[in-house]
Amino acid sequence: MSEKEVILTPEGLAKLEQELEDLKTVKRKEVAARIKEAISYGDISENSEYEEAKNEQAFIEGRILTLEKMLRNARIITNEDVDTGVVSVGSTVKLKDLEFGDIVMYTIVGSNESPVGQALLGKAKGSIVDVQVPAGVIQYEILDINL
Repeated sequence: MSEKEVILTPEGLAKLEQELEDLKTVKRKEVAARIKEAISYGDISENSEYEEAKNEQAFIEGRILTLEKMLRNARIITNEDVDTGVVSVGSTVKLKDLEFGDIVMYTIVGSNESPVGQALLGKAKGSIVDVQVPAGVIQYEILDINL
C-alpha cells in the first residue's frame, strides 16, 4: 500500500519540522523526567502521575511517527504551483461566515486533511461551502483567493 502524499507549502514544511524537533528534543525529555519522578513515589499501580505521564509519552511517540511519515511523503509547492482561480494548498482564502457575518482568513499550508481545508479545496471565489465541524455545519462564502 502506497503512502498518501502530503502537500505542503515551505511554511507548512517548516512548521512540521519545528514541531518534530521540539517533540524529539524537548517534550521527550520532559515526559521522561515526569515518569522518573512518578516512579520515585513508589507503587506505580495506583499512581495517577505515572499513568498520565505514560499516556503523554505514548501520544508524543505517536505524533513523532505521524510527523516523520508526513515529512517522508511531503511534496512542497511554491507560489508558481498555486492557481488563484480555485482554492488550493498555498492559497490564502477570505471567507464570510454566513450565519454570523464574521470575516475570517485561512491560509491552506498543507491542512488539506482539516475539515475547513478539505471543504475549501478546489472551490472558486463566490462559492458557498459547507464545513462539517464537531458542533455542526458552518457555511462560508469564499470572498477572495490569493497567494
